[in-house]
Amino acid sequence: MTTLGRDTKITWFGHATFLYETPGGKRIMIDPWVYENPSCPDNLKDFGSLDAMLITHGHFDHIVDAVGVAQATRPRQIVSIFEIENWLGRKGVENTVGMNKGGTVDVQGVRVTMLHADHSCGITDDDGSIIYGGEAVGYLLELENGLRIYQSGDTAIFGDMRLYGELFRPEVAVLPIGDYFTMDPRQAAYAAEMLGVKYVIPSHYGTFPILTGTPQMLRDELVKRGYECHVFEPKPGETVS
Repeated sequence: MTTLGRDTKITWFGHATFLYETPGGKRIMIDPWVYENPSCPDNLKDFGSLDAMLITHGHFDHIVDAVGVAQATRPRQIVSIFEIENWLGRKGVENTVGMNKGGTVDVQGVRVTMLHADHSCGITDDDGSIIYGGEAVGYLLELENGLRIYQSGDTAIFGDMRLYGELFRPEVAVLPIGDYFTMDPRQAAYAAEMLGVKYVIPSHYGTFPILTGTPQMLRDELVKRGYECHVFEPKPGETVS
């Protein structure tokens, strides 16, 4: 367990799935890929109750377990972009909240703002066809104690990250580093500096051989830029607390 402090726990299930346990005692899962996630430890396959769920986009490694997890845990709110909310509703999922970029909602006492991500967003339906899933997004979470976390979702680097740093002043960023489908460590280092964060939790790396970025590569790139930023390196199943 590594230390973030301020009464917050963030557990990495591997790949891009995270469970937030907030200072107010809420349990919020982001991008549920649990049951067939090769990085997810077996002891996390049964993770208990959820108060809410956030979905960044429709690719299988972020949404494939959304219906099953929703049916098993019955979260009070499931937040996604409008098109994914519509798809979830047609699958029988309840308590969905469909919103769009720039909007802010109260999620069980956590202030959640939907932001841009530079990525695609097709949903693979039950028959194998790819259907429109709106656009990929990220989220800015302001927890009950004021801690601000930028969860970028899958994305390439884009210039508005600097604006997000000015507008929202996040203290922590969860950034993909795997390369090929998302940012690589070099882009992530630029992103951390533009956001102005002092802590980064890497995601979307190591699950498959093609995802070659590593936390140490991110640290090296930050040193090259002369930007001081702590990079956490939890193993799947571990908690940044």
